[in-house]
Amino acid sequence: MPIITKISTQKNATDRYNIFLDEKFAFGVDEEVLMRFQLGKGKELSELEITQIQYEDEIRKAFNTAINFLSFRMRSESEIRTHLKKKEWEEPVIQAVLLKLNERQYIDDLEFASAYVRTQVNGGKKGPGTIKQELKQKGVADHYIEEALTKYDGEQQIEHAIQLGNKLTKQNSSLSERSLKQKIQQHLMTKGFPSNIISIAMEEIEFEKEDDAEWEALLVQGEKAHRRYKSLSGYEYKQKMKQVLFRKGFAIEIIDRFLQEKDKE
Repeated sequence: MPIITKISTQKNATDRYNIFLDEKFAFGVDEEVLMRFQLGKGKELSELEITQIQYEDEIRKAFNTAINFLSFRMRSESEIRTHLKKKEWEEPVIQAVLLKLNERQYIDDLEFASAYVRTQVNGGKKGPGTIKQELKQKGVADHYIEEALTKYDGEQQIEHAIQLGNKLTKQNSSLSERSLKQKIQQHLMTKGFPSNIISIAMEEIEFEKEDDAEWEALLVQGEKAHRRYKSLSGYEYKQKMKQVLFRKGFAIEIIDRFLQEKDKE
């Protein structure tokens, strides 16, 4: 059987060692593997032992890769698996690494999901539907997602939906009240808020305008429509204007007022 004749520290990694068998370089090992197999000068190694050592060293290197990946933020088990696959580790090695990470409690999908939900709730920009979909994309199991989302209660969801709605109201002051309501509802749906939460929030959102504000909004939209249809005249012009402005949510009374003002110009 070959004998270890030399062990030296690698130049670029002080926690890794070069193993020489019968005066020739054979393989490198991590310090943890070196200690576990009690490798030292003069030790004889069978072919089976060499295979075991090299396999364990592969696991150790992949484990270190996973730990480095985890050092930036919490990860789901699926994210780590995907990362190791991209690094071209074999499935048995990946499985062994995930087992070690779980044993040492370095990964915990329930805690990962709970932390993710807390972060998104603190941000106040997403509903539970969107958060659930994002966790699914990260490979978290449904039962962990559902348990984590219990921390995002209905009162918080309503509060966040109202905040988003009020913000959108300020950003779209030129819209009619009806169009603004539609826009807010659609926006909250895309953010992942359920319909019952949206209905409650819509009662609290400050989207209602004073008559003067509604008139100002109509002037903006009316002038845009006028520039588009000013080449028309009479009945055709008025019908086109009424159709456009009505679709934008303005009441027929205020539209008629605008058209009367245009007739006087």
